[in-house]
Amino acid sequence: MLSHEEARRKVIEQVGKMGGPHARASVSVWDALGLVLAQEVKTDRDYPPFDRSTRDGYAVCSRDVKAGAQLKCAGEIKAGDTVTEPLAAGTCVQIMTGAAVPSGADAVIMIEYTQRDGELVRFERAAQAGQNIVPRGSEAQAGQTVLKPGMRLGFAELALAAQVGAVQLQCAKRPQVAILSTGDEVVLIDQQPGPFQIRNSNTVSLAAQVRIAGGEPVVLGNAADRAEDLGEKIERGLKKDALVLTGGVSMGKYDLVESVLKALGAEFFFDAVAIRPGKPAVFAICQGKPVFGLPGNPVSTMVTFQLFVTPAIDLLSGAEGHSLPLVEARLGEALNERPGLAHFLPARIEWRGAEPGVKALKWQGSGDIAALAGANCFLVVPAGREKIATGERVSVWLRKDVV
Repeated sequence: MLSHEEARRKVIEQVGKMGGPHARASVSVWDALGLVLAQEVKTDRDYPPFDRSTRDGYAVCSRDVKAGAQLKCAGEIKAGDTVTEPLAAGTCVQIMTGAAVPSGADAVIMIEYTQRDGELVRFERAAQAGQNIVPRGSEAQAGQTVLKPGMRLGFAELALAAQVGAVQLQCAKRPQVAILSTGDEVVLIDQQPGPFQIRNSNTVSLAAQVRIAGGEPVVLGNAADRAEDLGEKIERGLKKDALVLTGGVSMGKYDLVESVLKALGAEFFFDAVAIRPGKPAVFAICQGKPVFGLPGNPVSTMVTFQLFVTPAIDLLSGAEGHSLPLVEARLGEALNERPGLAHFLPARIEWRGAEPGVKALKWQGSGDIAALAGANCFLVVPAGREKIATGERVSVWLRKDVV
């Protein structure tokens, strides 16, 4: 049985061989949030395109300004003004944040450190060459690559694309991820369940997780506990870029996912992982498509999706798969967990001082969605640990949808 680190690496290795992304499209910068870039974006000019003031104050030649010096103010420059005249020797010019610094000036003195009397400006501090100026081309030079293929586009990346005039971007299309729940006990979310039935909440959470990960969910509904119905719906799912099933992967009489996938020619890379919740997790390649069989208990489904499906969606989008992003926090309340499996405990992390603190929440196991809805992270307890004392540093996996 693989550890969760080994299983995640196996997913990255196998899906990485598929060479995504498979389709691209030209997308407006307004609509590209969360997509993966499939081109280089280069600057159209130097950035900044002129020596830029970072403060409101006075542009000066630093040689002219010692503490107590006085200079005549020769004018004013605001952001957007065309600046062609050099600074005259022995003078200064009032300048605003973002404005172009005239030639002959090599420093900007903040207005807080000056006193003005008519045309004369008295400086309380000496000037240093380069002070409060961003030189032309220091952020990026003309023709420089500033965004590369494989980058997922967030707000900063889109702002940079807009700044350099890249208003249309070649992006990987979102991979289509088919979602199929299983089980005779499952009913639609808008139906009234019988006394021993449950609503299909897993499909809702999986569709949301697919969107957050950068994919496009394709909901196939629910398969009955019959091999022929399950097989027909799996074959429909294999027409998409990836297939995620929930339920039917344990050892029970009606857990049919593995046997049906085998009949369809699947190659399995793992069918159990040393974690709690989520131990009976399946990863296979079937007819050239990655297939994930996730446990049916809701928290198990959510945990295993984030562990194993998310890096696959990254790779199918043209981004890199990466190891699990963990942060450290101080444990606020001692833990005593069963050893042998790595635990992913619903928890809350809070930042109240220089170092975050985290506490595991009370929960009733892998079916307790209510507990997870109150969590903003998972507290990760390694398989070899049993008792962890209050105040120890522990690993935390943030829920990026709510943090």
